[in-house]
Amino acid sequence: MSAAGDGFVRIAGGPLEVEILPGFGARLHRLRAFGAELLRTPDDPAGHRGDPYFWGSYPMAPWCNRLPAGPATAAGRPIDLPASFPDGTAIHGQVSQAAWEVVEAGDDAAVFRIAGGGDGWPWRYTVEQRVWIAGDRLGMALRLTNHGDSAMPGGIGFHPWFRKPVRVAIAAALVHPSNLATEAQPIPVAGRLDRHALDVLDEGIDATWAELGEPPVILEWPVAGIRAAMTVDAPGGPPPFIVAAAIPGIDAIAVEGQTHAPDGLRRLARGEPGAMTLLDPGETLDVAIVLAFARTA
Repeated sequence: MSAAGDGFVRIAGGPLEVEILPGFGARLHRLRAFGAELLRTPDDPAGHRGDPYFWGSYPMAPWCNRLPAGPATAAGRPIDLPASFPDGTAIHGQVSQAAWEVVEAGDDAAVFRIAGGGDGWPWRYTVEQRVWIAGDRLGMALRLTNHGDSAMPGGIGFHPWFRKPVRVAIAAALVHPSNLATEAQPIPVAGRLDRHALDVLDEGIDATWAELGEPPVILEWPVAGIRAAMTVDAPGGPPPFIVAAAIPGIDAIAVEGQTHAPDGLRRLARGEPGAMTLLDPGETLDVAIVLAFARTA
């Protein structure tokens, strides 16, 4: 491990190496497996600040995906979230661009923590992230704790951008076809949203899959000769979801594990499936992702 003047925390073990930027979202700047770069990474780490939503892999809390900006009510409390994305929504929570505390840093594991709240979100909370390597496995775990004096809606997840060329398979029975205009109920997977077969993710897809199989995701980099099985666990919470997106002009795909479906506050208010979790004061929400890497040739 090192925490050099460049601001990185580096952990490594076996064929894996990770560089993390605690000063900017405790996000993964690099992920190397068997010497290959697998994340979309700017040449200069400062590039994360200039375009914070499309590089590396970052944690999302206390919500994932988009929420409406502006005055609203959530769990009986007034909120007033500022827009943080060009489409006018409040996207991916409050912690992905903030400075996190380094709690522990060892050769093959590191722990980070941040206290959040305010800026239109009336609850205080903390988020703890643990990143670890064990042989050919990379693990990332998040824990969100409500430190407010009333029940808080919560949602957490990870948002990695995996470099192309990459193929992906998603074992899921149901899908929310669009993360931009979501219906209450998911639908059975079909057509290009049936991702059971390992293949290139079609450009323009931005959807959320539910009722996941095991493993929920397989990723394969054919040129590098690397495959990874991704598992997602939300112990004690609702079944997790997989979001995947292939955005035109981005040389990577996002494949995210998270605890709720798009527009999670609306779902909570209306009793729709895939809602954000209502956390009592002192209650926690957990999610963990493990990537198991292997050579394919």
